[in-house]
Amino acid sequence: MPTGDPRANPTADPRDIPDATVARLPEYLHALHTLAEAGLSTVSSEALAAAAGVNSAKLRKDLSQLGSYGIRGVGYDVVMLKQQISDVLGLTRHHSVALVGVGHLGQALAGYAGFANRGFAISALFDISSERVGTMLGGLLVRHLDELPTVVAAERISIAMITTPPLAAQRVADSLVKAGVTSILNFAPCVLDVPGNVDVRKVDLAVELQILSFHEHRKSQGLNEKEAV
Repeated sequence: MPTGDPRANPTADPRDIPDATVARLPEYLHALHTLAEAGLSTVSSEALAAAAGVNSAKLRKDLSQLGSYGIRGVGYDVVMLKQQISDVLGLTRHHSVALVGVGHLGQALAGYAGFANRGFAISALFDISSERVGTMLGGLLVRHLDELPTVVAAERISIAMITTPPLAAQRVADSLVKAGVTSILNFAPCVLDVPGNVDVRKVDLAVELQILSFHEHRKSQGLNEKEAV
């Protein structure tokens, strides 16, 4: 492990960090939270990599992008590295999140307590169904989509989740962008057309299951070949 004190290295400019590294930072942060809860104050790159499910060389390279190199023979300071990654991910400030589409998935996400522990608060719920608009869910009033601009401005919302059917998702995305939302987590199985300044992350559970199906198929093919020998 390289020498040096991570305290001597300021947190890097987030704009300079590669997207591939950013995608792994939440895994490192989750592992660090677990290590901290276990009472560990320092961790080696090998142990942290194992906890995050990556190889240690990749982890060291990723953390070097943040300006963190650890201390030879000691490792990384768990609390300090947690803070550094949180700073880079923008988790040291509160994020209000809007959720559009209060069906079964939307209701489950609205009731998920894990968001608050990571610095996110679902502050507004929207739908167009007359059966849902006006009801309460998790202490929040489900509002009509027409109220989106007013609520987004009042709550200073820049992040939103779309959990609508695919045919409605683009209309919702257009409304979110017009209201000033610049980051969208899309659970609808479709591709959204948004301006270049809007970031979209897509979560398609069916795709993930199809990928697992492929791996199951590949494993079964291997077993069949062994049995044929």
